[in-house]
Amino acid sequence: MIKVLLYEDNPQLREGLTMLIDGSDGFSVLSAYKNCDNVKDEVEAWKPDVILMDIDMPGTNGIEGLKLIRSVNHDVKVLMLTVFDDNKNVFEAIKNGANGYILKKTPPSKLLEYIEEAASGGAPMTASIATQVLKMFSQVNVDKQNEDYNLSDREKQVLQLLVDGYSYKMIASEMFIAIDTVRSHIKKIYEKLHVNSKSEAVAKAFKDKIV
Repeated sequence: MIKVLLYEDNPQLREGLTMLIDGSDGFSVLSAYKNCDNVKDEVEAWKPDVILMDIDMPGTNGIEGLKLIRSVNHDVKVLMLTVFDDNKNVFEAIKNGANGYILKKTPPSKLLEYIEEAASGGAPMTASIATQVLKMFSQVNVDKQNEDYNLSDREKQVLQLLVDGYSYKMIASEMFIAIDTVRSHIKKIYEKLHVNSKSEAVAKAFKDKIV
């Protein structure tokens, strides 16, 4: 059972998301809030697996809420769920430890898939967001040249597929390996790159021209 905590200021959307997630097998909404004013206490009390976080909320917004969550909990998966796909919000979210970034227009079935992916260690991003991330890092002036962090050829292949926006399931299918093997490769990649999330690994791959 994937336990979800929801932050969304629009009451209709908050209710709709709660019904969608709670009504699906393998998912449970612990609680839903209209802002992040007490987010630290709520995360400590509920201990969710995944947090769905709107950005544009009154009071404490989603980016500030994300910072507060990361000040007390580095393990919970936080997915930004928003109408914004501009560079500034994407960059701020990734920089402050978001595990994924998806748009509110995402179809319900895809949203559930994204939550599942985040819970299993992935970092889902809507395609347009992934494009923004690519643009951001293509504009960064790079000083380091081709430092490969002692990644094996297999690990570089997995990292390349992560950069291309593949999910864990897609990587497993593409490379003809089990999903647990994918997770094992990704864990080693994170250790070698000294990162904690897919978005950080992708950012580092671009920045240091690893793949």
